[in-house]
Amino acid sequence: MGIVFVAALLVVLGVKSFSRDLVEVRAAGVNHQNLVSSVSTNGKVEPVDEFQAHAMAPGVVEEIFVEVGQKVKAGQLLVKLNDSDAAARLASATAALRSAEVSAHDVQQNGSQDERIGMAGDLNRAQMQQKQATSDVQALRSLQQKGAASAAEVTAAEQRLLTANSTLQSLQQRTTGRYSSAERARSQAQLVDAQAALKAANVGYASVNIRTPKSGTVYSIPVAEYDFVPAGEDLMDVADLNRIQIRAYFDEPEIGKLAPGQAVKIVWDAKPTQAWHGHIERAPTTVITYGTRNVGECLITVDDARGDLLPNTNVTVTVTTAQRFNVLSVPREALHTEGGDFVYRVIGGKLIRTPVVIGIFNLTRVEIVSGLTDKDTVALNATSNRDLSPGLAVKVIE
Repeated sequence: MGIVFVAALLVVLGVKSFSRDLVEVRAAGVNHQNLVSSVSTNGKVEPVDEFQAHAMAPGVVEEIFVEVGQKVKAGQLLVKLNDSDAAARLASATAALRSAEVSAHDVQQNGSQDERIGMAGDLNRAQMQQKQATSDVQALRSLQQKGAASAAEVTAAEQRLLTANSTLQSLQQRTTGRYSSAERARSQAQLVDAQAALKAANVGYASVNIRTPKSGTVYSIPVAEYDFVPAGEDLMDVADLNRIQIRAYFDEPEIGKLAPGQAVKIVWDAKPTQAWHGHIERAPTTVITYGTRNVGECLITVDDARGDLLPNTNVTVTVTTAQRFNVLSVPREALHTEGGDFVYRVIGGKLIRTPVVIGIFNLTRVEIVSGLTDKDTVALNATSNRDLSPGLAVKVIE
């Protein structure tokens, strides 16, 4: 009886010992599939080319001529501010320019028209007086030779001729060179200054009657009529909503996977049943700090925008970084990377560690470039920290 009990005990211990060596694993076959590798992040929609109307000076919004969502054409009036001050500044600048133009013209012509007429009359009189004085001197000198005129009379006549010549020379100089080069330069500078002041006044006046320089859709009007707005305040935004882009920030480890031209899928929570498509226009060129993250800035062009993806909205972008068709692959959880990439093949109820060369991967599967065939089966939940010695028996479970 004792011998039977001992034999039974040995059998039980042997079974338990054998059971401890069994490892329950889930397994999957190696097969061919299409693999897509992608990275995702959040981004903000922005127009490619937009017009933002700003208040050039403090004022009150007098009238708004358009509504959000309205399509506008280049040159169309959008909004008007109170323009009384701007009109006054424009009138003052116009008057100052006219005055500067008249002064510059007078300087170029050596005086105003009235002054030129006066100088012409003075010059004519001086020429007549000089001619008469010359004639008098000649006559008295002739009489003096005949003894009919004294030397004193000749000297007085000669003095009158000198005075007439001096007066005539002075008037001639005033006629041709009344203003110095410094005075001419000052006059020109005053004209340029007046022109600049008028240009600024015109800009100020135009800024209170704001027109769009381009066609597009009004997508934002942050002010209302009778609002007081400070200088620089955003009044209205216009853009072609068929030409938009997304500014997205990818974490540093993902930057190396991005390249211009890669396909992008865009989704917006406000329209969960709709998706847009685009491509990377500009891949990150540097790493910047964005909050607590080290990221690369990426510009994504939306290829199928139809005015239904609004600026300043937050979207999710998924970039296809690699794509393979009909490649050998295994589930991602079958891959181990400790000391090199490997998997555990299930052969004859045992696990066999098998090195592999991998290609692209995503969240669920990884491409096997070499090391396996489509006839192999791999373990999914075997771990490398167990003592998986050769000959260890396993039990495959579903």
